[in-house]
Amino acid sequence: MSNLVHNWARQSRERRFRVNVISTGPTRTPGLVGAAGPELDRFADAVVHLGRLADPQEIAEAALFLASDPSSFITGAELFANGGYTRA
Repeated sequence: MSNLVHNWARQSRERRFRVNVISTGPTRTPGLVGAAGPELDRFADAVVHLGRLADPQEIAEAALFLASDPSSFITGAELFANGGYTRA
């Protein structure tokens, strides 16, 4: 994914827009809760360093940051909003 983002960021230079990606971890959404069932919190505790699922609002805040003026010099980046979740 990072190579793709870097290439798009370089190609978008002429158009003067930025390209970034947010890599999320497990997020408490109705679909995930419905699919995973009661084991979901135990899973999060075992594999997410923060020991919990992300709230959708936390992911939205990361997206808002990348869309805001304070991130105006960030492009071609991958922001990990995953609570330390790593895939084995």
